[in-house]
This record gives sequence, C-alpha cells and structure tokens, in this order.
Amino acid sequence: MIQTQISDKIIIGDRQPLALIAGPCVIESEEFTLKMAAEIRKIGDRLSIPFIFKSSFDKANRTSIESFRGQNLETGLKILQRVKDEINVPVLTDIHESYQAKIVAEVVDILQIPAFLCRQTDLLIAAAATKRAINIKKGQFLAPWDMKHVVSKLETAGATNILLTERGTSFGYNTLVVDFRSLPQMRELGYPVVFDATHSVQMPGGQGGKSGGQRQFVPHLARAATAIGIDALFLEVHENPDIALSDGPNMIPLAQLETLLKQILSIRNGLEVAPPIQL
Repeated sequence: MIQTQISDKIIIGDRQPLALIAGPCVIESEEFTLKMAAEIRKIGDRLSIPFIFKSSFDKANRTSIESFRGQNLETGLKILQRVKDEINVPVLTDIHESYQAKIVAEVVDILQIPAFLCRQTDLLIAAAATKRAINIKKGQFLAPWDMKHVVSKLETAGATNILLTERGTSFGYNTLVVDFRSLPQMRELGYPVVFDATHSVQMPGGQGGKSGGQRQFVPHLARAATAIGIDALFLEVHENPDIALSDGPNMIPLAQLETLLKQILSIRNGLEVAPPIQL
C-alpha cells in the first residue's frame, strides 16, 4: 500500500482523502502568514480536506539578487511554529542547505527539497536523517523515471515517509510544460504523488529580473491532474497575488480557492465510483 505519514492525523496515499498543501510562496510577514493559514484552514474544514500549510522562510533561488527572499531562518521558524500552535495544522517549508535540515525539522512536519536541488546528495541525506516526511519536487530537468535515483538516495539514508511532486518540465526558454504521464510513472516508485499546479504554470525568468506565470491555467492543470490520479494537490495561494512579494503571477487568489477545490473533489469522487482501468 502506497502511503506516507505526515502527522498523527494526516496520511497521504491509498485509501486516504485527497490532501491539500497550500499557502503563500514566501513568509511575507507574521500577521499575513497567520491570516492566510487560518483562512485556508477554514476552507479545508468546510470541504473536509486534510490541509498542510506551506510557506518558505527563505527563497534562495530567486531570479535576481534584488528579489525579496523572505525571513531569516530563526524568524521564519518562529512564525511557522505559531502556525502549528495557533492554527493547529501541519506545516511544510523548503530547505536549501544541509545544515538547515536538523534545525527546520524541529518545527515543521514536512521538509521540502526544491526542484533545482533534488539531486543534491548531501541535502537529501541530511533531510532523511531527521526522520521527518520529505517532499521532493522533481527537477525541471529530470525525466520522471530518473526520480528513482533520488528515491534511492533517500531510502539508503533511512527515509520512509516520502512524497514525489510534479511541477513541470523545462520547455525551451522561460517556459514549463507538464507531461501528465509522470504522475503514474513516479507513483510506480512506491510513494504518493503530488501535483504542484501553480509552479507548473510558472515562467522562470519570464519577466527579466523575476519569474512570470500564467495563473489562468492553474484550474485546468489541477483538474487534469486530479482526473489522472494524485494523492495531494499543491497550490500557492495569496490574498492578492498581484502584490505578492514572490511568485505572484502563478499564485491563485484566496477568493477562488474554494470553488477550485469543489471542482477537484467532484472529479476525485467520480474516479472513486469505478475501478481503475488496466491496459
């Protein structure tokens, strides 16, 4: 059975409800982060969707040196701890360097390895050593079957709770495209799959000194991935993406989240009434 334990209350995978990993790209401020976590949780509760809050304390891979990166490690973790304690939801955040793994794991429930770093052996080993759940984003430069080597590194280092995330593949310059075959192909590696619908519409460096995006296509890709079969949906959500400090062009507005999730659940429920087709 393909399952990953996130917390005492949330398991992702076979025979489990579709999980939602959502939140603003980066921790802009303490007040804003807590507000977003609370609002998204209300939606998750209304729709009975297990919710994991996502936000990065540091975006170390921004296009420009002048781009907003977030908070420092100590401040960011204090804010994420408040989200856990006050909103009472599991949290996920990125790590970029090996030394961060142990420190961040003291607070968060899921360590996320960014797509650009998915082959960094020392980072993977450090993450595995924490015994926390790990979400690995498939590199934009990797074929889905090449993720077996990433999984092998984690397993060799002792990791057991792993999630594999599709977030698009480089297609020429400043563009990504999604090959939906990657979802069942990565699931064959033995772990739940996540679809990151918002980064999949990103246009890396598409606005010169920062990335662009086409958020109007997020609902289309999210619905398509759900129809193919996923275990969790990853969405970056912002109260007003047009003024977001990071990844605004590919984030979805909070006001549209509930409607999209209702569509997703309708598709998911439709899949459950018939057995899968094996060809």
